Amino acid sequence: MNPLAIAGAVAIGLSLGLTGAGGSILTLPVLVYFAGLPPKEAVGVSLFIVGAAALAGAIQRWRSGEFHGRAALMFGAAGMAGAAVGARFTGMVSEKALMVSFAVLMLVVAVRMLKGRTGEAEPEPDCRPGRCLVAGTGTGLLTGFIGVGGGFLLMPALMRYARLPIRTATGTSLAVISVNSMVGWLSHLPTSGGHWSVTALFAALAIVGTLAGKALSAKLPAKRLKQGFAGLVLVVGIQVLWRSVIS
Repeated sequence: MNPLAIAGAVAIGLSLGLTGAGGSILTLPVLVYFAGLPPKEAVGVSLFIVGAAALAGAIQRWRSGEFHGRAALMFGAAGMAGAAVGARFTGMVSEKALMVSFAVLMLVVAVRMLKGRTGEAEPEPDCRPGRCLVAGTGTGLLTGFIGVGGGFLLMPALMRYARLPIRTATGTSLAVISVNSMVGWLSHLPTSGGHWSVTALFAALAIVGTLAGKALSAKLPAKRLKQGFAGLVLVVGIQVLWRSVIS
């Protein structure tokens, strides 16, 4: 396997470990352009890799106390139900409109996070059933409708509606991503089961990256993590919007 593919696999894990998001955005292009997998087959492989890396990160965060079980349960259950409904509407709009709407949503999320008060204290977790279930369903609807970006939508929702500090939101997001990714992988298994060596290698490298990302995040202040996540969302949003407009 070429060095770019290996570096890409580690970068997938680093993104998940540091920010609790970014796996699905990075994995598919890496598998297609660097590992040479056909796009349709790469989807299922991507889901397994992201799910395995997210699970490893979630366990690591849980052990260090950076995990909120109630929020994970509510957002996970409501999100899966919402995603099943949202996916039904995907075919009703053009691919260009779909990606433009995704990019605009990412830009709005990034700008709102960057404009947040710099001196605000870390909140106390407060995941009330009504608020969290509604937010989880909405996040799932958007994720199912757009098809990518679960972590990019989930992280801001967990911080806003479950009042989770960014480190706790990261661990909780990873747990939800791992469940959702594995469910999606099972549905794609018939078309992605022939690449076990690539899947295993990428998953192992992504797990290493995730664990390294957690270690690195422990050395960074919460403010910088939040700004870094917002910056990553902003860059990816601009790239998606640019590609959608010029295509």
